[in-house]
Amino acid sequence: MEPIVATEFTPLASLLGGVLIGLSALAVLIFFGRIAGISGITTGAFTGASGDRLWRVVFIAGLVSAPLILILFNMEFLGEGTSYPAIISDNYLGMAFAGLCVGVGTVLGSGCTSGHGVCGLGRLSARSLVAVITFMATAVLTVTVIRHVL
Repeated sequence: MEPIVATEFTPLASLLGGVLIGLSALAVLIFFGRIAGISGITTGAFTGASGDRLWRVVFIAGLVSAPLILILFNMEFLGEGTSYPAIISDNYLGMAFAGLCVGVGTVLGSGCTSGHGVCGLGRLSARSLVAVITFMATAVLTVTVIRHVL
């Protein structure tokens, strides 16, 4: 089993990150009339109408390029000394299983954590509230079992 990496409390970076995520969700809603759920955006980039794909591809490119730019320029965000070590699991079977669970859960839940958590709760969606409670309860249970039972 891989070591558990300690996390740092970074309230300023977390607050700013949350604000930027909220603003991006608002921008997608205002400019495109769409919900900024990553699974829906990604699916639409491959299967959506041809006139509706470009903004989705550009949005995904922004998601991928932002952390790469930070790494490329060795930037420390907000001077808090936060480092971003590349910790990549070598447990490919476990990663594949986790990815499969996320994919199936996204289809069954009619959306992902970003769509339900950021956008759905903002629209006061009851379905999104149930989804977020389920995500969070599962996360708490998983961390508890991994850190304190195993």
